[in-house]
Amino acid sequence: MSETTATAGANTASRSDLRNVAIVAHVDHGKTTLVDAMLKQTHSFASHGEVADRVMDSGDLEREKGITILAKNTTVAYNGPSANGQVMTINVIDTPGHADFGGEVERGLSMVDGVVLLVDASEGPLPQTRFVLRKALAAKLPVILLVNKTDRPDARIEEVVAESMDLLLGLASDMADEVPDLDLDAVLNVPVVYASGKLGRASTVQPENGTAPDNEDLEPLFKTIIDHIPAPTYNPEGVLQAHVTNLDASPFLGRLALLRIFNGTLTKGQTVAWCRADGTIKPVKITELLATQALTRVPAESAGPGEIVAVAGIEDITIGETLTDVENPAPLPLITVDPPAISMTIGINTSPIAGKVKGHKVTARQVKDRLDKELVGNVSLNVLPTERPDAWEVQGRGELALSILVEQMRREGFELTVGKPQVVTKMVDGKVHEPMEHMTIDVPEEYLGAVTQLMAARKGRMTNMANHGTGWCRMEFIVPARGLIGFRTRFLTDTRGAGIASSLAEGYEPWAGPIEYRTNGSIVADRSGVVTPFAMIKLQERMSFFVQPTSEVYEGMIVGENSRADDMDVNITREKQLTNMRAASSDTFENMTPPKVLTLEESLEFAREDECVEVTPEAVRIRKLILDASERAKAARSRARA
Repeated sequence: MSETTATAGANTASRSDLRNVAIVAHVDHGKTTLVDAMLKQTHSFASHGEVADRVMDSGDLEREKGITILAKNTTVAYNGPSANGQVMTINVIDTPGHADFGGEVERGLSMVDGVVLLVDASEGPLPQTRFVLRKALAAKLPVILLVNKTDRPDARIEEVVAESMDLLLGLASDMADEVPDLDLDAVLNVPVVYASGKLGRASTVQPENGTAPDNEDLEPLFKTIIDHIPAPTYNPEGVLQAHVTNLDASPFLGRLALLRIFNGTLTKGQTVAWCRADGTIKPVKITELLATQALTRVPAESAGPGEIVAVAGIEDITIGETLTDVENPAPLPLITVDPPAISMTIGINTSPIAGKVKGHKVTARQVKDRLDKELVGNVSLNVLPTERPDAWEVQGRGELALSILVEQMRREGFELTVGKPQVVTKMVDGKVHEPMEHMTIDVPEEYLGAVTQLMAARKGRMTNMANHGTGWCRMEFIVPARGLIGFRTRFLTDTRGAGIASSLAEGYEPWAGPIEYRTNGSIVADRSGVVTPFAMIKLQERMSFFVQPTSEVYEGMIVGENSRADDMDVNITREKQLTNMRAASSDTFENMTPPKVLTLEESLEFAREDECVEVTPEAVRIRKLILDASERAKAARSRARA
């Protein structure tokens, strides 16, 4: 075990050679790019290694969407001027910036002793900044403010620092009741570092707006972390306590449990007490112990307090459980997360063309096993049974988190039927309450009216509005969470792609009444067959299509959007009748409007209550819950009578 130092407490020591820090920020403010620069400047990679940009975003979906989905840890070995001649180990946790992945943030913060709050020098603090900062203050973690992207042409560094300090003060005063012993002086005594993660430069001196920091490297950031983030403390006489904070898998070792050691020493081959979530205690053997070096895991013989390591040999271990001493077990409290707000039904594919491709996973048992597997590593999901044995209600933080789960399953070869996202309500004093969101919207001034009208239709009420004098306005709304289902596509259309919107959970309020999501009806295929260009040309003046010519369709499948409010059944497989009469003019296929191909998220947004989304590895289709037209008409009449 490395160097330890006695501290003020009677039975407390600290690891002066170790720092555990989480980097928290809003989506796309540059967390992962900054971690890249930290790894490169400390020569954490082999000199001959190929290093990609955003190395921490290892998943395909993370790279495609440009967001962090899973909290991941890396180790930086720092031996610069601030290390006082020793090699400092800095464990960095890269957390997601999106509130939909809040379970990952809460899990990441349970591993660290302080946070670097990263804020964009132009956009300033946004709802997710508030979300992750609130979690950090609740855990009483010291904060370093890092103003990133100072070289942006529209940077407004001084105002952003002032806004961040206002946010800190506001959160601290809000939380005075929840956390009575919160030290306000410590909260506001926040060191500020100015950086450009892309250039790998940082400084404690504020640069001019739109210019890079005056220092050539990240040394001021490393010095601030070492000086301001406390070293891990532990009780030298305490029994082993190691908290499981994440899970991984290895093709050779099976399930890996990532854990933070709070007290004691963990050694390879040691027998420890496994304190399970249900309260039972079981002795298990640590077959393999792995330490992290940069992004790779290397075998280790032992690990001491404050270290973040992975262990193998415990097949069913889950997040929040504790490894402790066999003779004197002392379990740590389980990790708690906020309750889910959005749910959707996920079941097997029940369409007429299900299971036509060999190798696809189409059985209820396969879907249930995959959902159970997701529950193991995702602490913010719930899976509940429904009336049907082949479908389950999956509850999560938000629409994005659930759609990413469906997208991952699609890529693994599953065929699914996914219902429209719904909100998770609760009863308070005999009345239905629904989850609310605090929405922050940045738009150019000319779109102010369009956005206000859109939010009003979704029961949003404006709480604040500011104009920074840059041609952009910032508006804040309180809006029902269900009002944001399908919001993003309309919002981007109305603002010509220029608007930025982000939201944060804001508690529960009484049910706000009906919300109209879509004013246009659906175009429904009335028979099975293959889409013909001839039929599309005849129909395209009255509707826009989601299907390509030669696509296979079935009765009840939605093939487009009507220009009017009601649904319309059409024959999109109609072929031109061949006769021996000479035609005055041939068909002009050049005039055919290209169809709109919907993504999974857009399909979930488009679907109404009586519709669902069919998801297969090859295609995403929208369909009616009841495929038969006459049965649909009967159900509509009975709903109207009710």
